[in-house]
Amino acid sequence: MFDSSALADELQALKGDVSSLLNTAGKGLLDASKNRTEALADQIKAALNDLGETFSEQEDQVQNLISERRLSPRSLRPSPLASLSGSC
Repeated sequence: MFDSSALADELQALKGDVSSLLNTAGKGLLDASKNRTEALADQIKAALNDLGETFSEQEDQVQNLISERRLSPRSLRPSPLASLSGSC
């Protein structure tokens, strides 16, 4: 005959096994996502550092040009005539 308590026990055991598997898989996904996020953050930091170095080098070059009088701060401003020539 049909033993409902044995079936209930079996279902309860299966429920525990499935729950355990899902928790393990979820933790694995969370860890993998965290690792990918940290790697992306490291890449962004490296890119920003490179960009900062490039800006610093460019700033140094502009300062050198100004100090050599080959470039004046006034020449860095757009000419009022430049805006008129683009409208024709």
